[in-house]
Amino acid sequence: MSQHQLPLIDLSRIDREALHRAVRDVGFFQLTGHGVTAEESEALLGAARAFFALPEAERLAIDNINSPHFRGYTRTGNELTRGTRDWRDQLDIGAELPAHVPGPGEPDYWWLQGPNQWPGAQPELRRITLDWIDRLSAVAHRLLHALLDAIGAPEDFYDDAFSGHPHTNLKLIRYPGRAPEGDDQGVGVHKDYGFLTLLLTDGVGGLQVEGPDGEFQDVPHIPGAFVVNLGELLEVATDGYLRATNHRVVSPPGARERFSAPFFYNPRLDARIAPLPFPHAVQATGVTQDPDNPLFAEYGRNSLKGWLRAHPEVAHKYHPDLVG
Repeated sequence: MSQHQLPLIDLSRIDREALHRAVRDVGFFQLTGHGVTAEESEALLGAARAFFALPEAERLAIDNINSPHFRGYTRTGNELTRGTRDWRDQLDIGAELPAHVPGPGEPDYWWLQGPNQWPGAQPELRRITLDWIDRLSAVAHRLLHALLDAIGAPEDFYDDAFSGHPHTNLKLIRYPGRAPEGDDQGVGVHKDYGFLTLLLTDGVGGLQVEGPDGEFQDVPHIPGAFVVNLGELLEVATDGYLRATNHRVVSPPGARERFSAPFFYNPRLDARIAPLPFPHAVQATGVTQDPDNPLFAEYGRNSLKGWLRAHPEVAHKYHPDLVG
């Protein structure tokens, strides 16, 4: 990865070796040839802009403090990364499923399954965002198969983990500019904890990826491309052969706004991610060890850990027995 670019992968004509290098050495790349049109992307970003332009009272009516499932609107500064506030507001949307309150003996992560909250003043948002989740799920499915094939693994190895109701998630995000104190943390340094993230942006810069030297490098905008990164579960599944890479967003200067829509392609909450059989396993260097961020093979445990840390108000209101 140079200072000015990430690997460029065309999903319509996969270069297996280029994809192999990207997921092994970088953990980030730009994806073209995915079939999603500019009109589809602009419809989603337009819906995001319309949502954040609603009166504050309309947005707060679906505040995520109303949801034990961590769905809904998060006010600016109310999400934390590594204990420090992120200067952005967002709307979290997932699969539209009935609430699953964990019964006796059931894992706590079932709290993450539940209905979304929708703004009454923007009824079309439900259709647009749920259609986008379906659209990108199909793209991510193709990409995951191509990725596994590129490293010599069975391309359908994780199909069962994504069967039924995979725990996909879409965020609509607005970065409103720098915090009043001048802080530039849009979202702090982190790794995603699932499988794959496909990011749509409006072209305003701010996303940065950690390079091999530990320095953070700006990710340039390529019209029509998704920025893709690997999550921690793929690192766990390959004993560190595939990379989940640190990244962050630096808030745009002044009061300039930035809009983005990351889509997280993740398996079922109860899916236990088996080690991946592939011919390069002997070259794996081991999973990154971080005592403050234990990694689990069961997706739901990884996911719940992240939501509890990022949204302490919701955690303390509904899940005080799980905090800490």
